[in-house]
Amino acid sequence: MNIKSYSELVLLPTFEDRFEYLRLDGIVGETTFGFDRYMNQVFYRSLEWKKIRDTVIARDLGCDLGIEGHEIFGRVIIHHLNPIRQRDLLERTDILLDPEYLITTTHETHQAIHYGDKNLLLTEPPQRARNDTCPWKH
Repeated sequence: MNIKSYSELVLLPTFEDRFEYLRLDGIVGETTFGFDRYMNQVFYRSLEWKKIRDTVIARDLGCDLGIEGHEIFGRVIIHHLNPIRQRDLLERTDILLDPEYLITTTHETHQAIHYGDKNLLLTEPPQRARNDTCPWKH
């Protein structure tokens, strides 16, 4: 298995290049946890995960795939550059909590990475306008 890293990812200059580097081509449904899915759910609620999540968001300046100009204004997801397996959770491997193996994404980008579908990506970051989140102020 080819281990992907943040150090390699940031050498890629464009959003599209980074997407292609991370793209999984639909292996999201691969049997990784099955009936033991509770294990990763417990992990994602842990204090150690919440701390590293905040660290990664700050490092990436809240930008999708760490690309300036792709600021995330909605739900933020921290993506494991390498799919985690049950063994990773049981043995607490580096892949779980090392920022070298994590990146900030939007929900859409995360889905596109897992399903290998470039059409799921937002082509342009949303343009913000004054009071755009307060429709009663228009």
